[in-house]
Order: sequence, then C-alpha cells, then structure tokens
Amino acid sequence: MADVEPAARPKRHADTLPLPDTVALVLQGGGALGSYQAGVIEGLASSGIEIDWVAGISIGAVNAAIVAGNPPDKRVEMLRAFWDLVTGALPSFPIFPNDQLREWLHEWSAGFVMATGVPGFFTPRAVSPMFATPGTPEALSFYDSAPLRETLDSLIDWDLLNSGPVRLSIGAVDVESGNFTYFDTTETRIDARHIMASGALPPGLPPIEIDGRFWWDGGLVSNTPLTHVLDHQVDELLVFQVDLFAAAAERPRTIMDVAAREKEIRFSSRTRQVSDQVMRLRKDREIARKVIAKLPEAMMQDPDVRALVACSGEQPVNLVQLIYRTNAWEGGSRDFEFSARTMREHWQAGQEAVNETMANARLVAANIETGKSAAFDLTARPPTL
Repeated sequence: MADVEPAARPKRHADTLPLPDTVALVLQGGGALGSYQAGVIEGLASSGIEIDWVAGISIGAVNAAIVAGNPPDKRVEMLRAFWDLVTGALPSFPIFPNDQLREWLHEWSAGFVMATGVPGFFTPRAVSPMFATPGTPEALSFYDSAPLRETLDSLIDWDLLNSGPVRLSIGAVDVESGNFTYFDTTETRIDARHIMASGALPPGLPPIEIDGRFWWDGGLVSNTPLTHVLDHQVDELLVFQVDLFAAAAERPRTIMDVAAREKEIRFSSRTRQVSDQVMRLRKDREIARKVIAKLPEAMMQDPDVRALVACSGEQPVNLVQLIYRTNAWEGGSRDFEFSARTMREHWQAGQEAVNETMANARLVAANIETGKSAAFDLTARPPTL
C-alpha cells in the first residue's frame, strides 16, 4: 500500500536488498527453539544485512544481547559458543527414520533437561520450592538461573552493548504491578540482570530483582517486541521478525500433538494480532492522508484537521516474517529440548529460511525503493503482500 515518498533512495545495500535508514531484528521467545534465530542471524550476516536495532523477549533477549554486545565479526562465533554450551549435555543422537521413534527420543531429551537442567543456563534446586522458606528465591522456582549470569558475562561486552551502534530493547513483566516494560539502551544501562529477567519464565525460573523490583518473562504478556519497535519508529524501517511458533498447523492427532498445538496458539496468537493490527492501522492512516489531501486549503488550519494530520503521518515499514515450522516429531516439549542435534537442525532451518527469503526478496526491494509498507512471509508458501 502506498505511503509517504522517501526523502532519498536508501544508501546501503545488502546482496539482494536496498537497506533503509533502520534495519531491525525482532526475536520472539521460545527456549530451545532460539537456535533457529541464531541461524537467521548468521544468514542475515552472510547476506550483507546490517542490523541497527535488535529487540527480544526471553531466549530472543539472549540472542539479541549477544548481537548487540559483540562486533559484527564476532557475533556468530559468540552465538555458537552459547548454543554449544547449553546443548552440551545432550550430544547428537542417531536420527531414526521413524517419526514416532524420533519423537520418543525428543521427549526423552526434554525429560533429561527437566531432571538435570541446562549447562550454563539453569540447574534444578536441591530442595523443592514446596519446602523452602516463603519469600526466598528458593521458594519461587524449581530451577536456579544463576549459571546464566556467568554465561552472559563471558559472551557479551556490556560497554559495547550499551554504547555501541546497535540499539537493544528487552521486554519483561513487573511481578507486582503486572506492567510490561522494555529495557532499552537509549534509556537504561542494560546488564545480565535485564536479559535474565526477560527469560525468567515461572514457575521454572525465579524472578530477577533489578533496583528493588522483581521481573518475570516478557512472554507472559507479549511474546513479540514488534510493537515497541514500531511505536518508536522515526525513519524508514525494515523489520525481520523471527517467530518460533507458527500460528497455522495441522489438526492434532495425539495427546502430544495437543500439547504442542496449544503452545503454538498461545505464543503465536499475540504475534499475529500485533502484525495484523499494525498493517491495518497503516492502511487506515493512508486513507486519512488521502482524505486530507482533498480538503480545501482553508480547512488546513482547523485544529481537528491539524490533529488528524499529526496522527496520520508515518514512515514506511516493511515487515519480513521468518517463522519456524516444526518437524512432525517435535511435540509440546520442543521449547526445552536442548539436544545438540536438534539445535543444529534448528540453526540450519534458520539459515535456509533466510536464503529462501533473499531469493524471493524482489517484492521487498521494490517496496523499499518506492516507500511503500507491507508485511511479507517469503518462505514455505507463495509470497504474500
């Protein structure tokens, strides 16, 4: 749909795309599925796409912080170090040709994580929270996330993250007020606590204290930080939105399918709602601008018309969706199945999604050149506008 004309043609170019003033990467939460995002990040880097702003929730916050807290030539290396660490307890098991057998192994791997935790991420508490002293951290979760702080400190340059060229936004929920907040490097000095807070999903992981307030996983309110990015847009914008749960899928056939489908709907519905609302609002603003253009000059100083002009103005945005689509053997435990083999498969799927997107990117390129706004999903089905 038509939007305002850009002031000038984009100055930067990737391999197949002109790049507008700001390129944003939006990373959803999804636990072990986050290695798909790492593959996307490597694929975008290989395509010559420079990231100016990265926003994340939960595991997306971890990947986002590693991107913002490392120079471009170190990002993939540090992402690889993180994912090799957290999947190190479960090596690459043989691939079984039967989906049911592979699903059994997948669920067994997830059960192993529940019993032993994840290296460099979280460990089970020695005593059940049922028997801990009320009000203590031990009483508020089944696992201790302290290992994640050391991992983040070893992989991230916090000075670069807070003062470098890549803006970072991290979403979390205030436990007491229930308010959803973004920690943003334009306003807050971010450290490991903020990343841990964004991924503190109860009752598994404990709330994280920051300056006297306690925070839980941002996915409790919204699993996508897209709204924050668009609400703070100031110039032409290209957004790569990486979702770990697909809204559309086949009808469940088993009880494990039911668990998987319930989780997909719960975590994808808000993302889809935000995307749909954003594009609908932009269409409404376009209609308002067309009506304003037809008004006589004498009406342009009317306070109501001036207010309408102010609220209908916007810069173009192109939203490219990269959605992880599960294998038949992945059930409801997919977000905490941290095996090395599955991690590598997710990573490769992310790279392939970028390759497919870039191969079909002519529609996005045309929109960027002409200053239009649209949402795209260029993988797994015919491109849509």
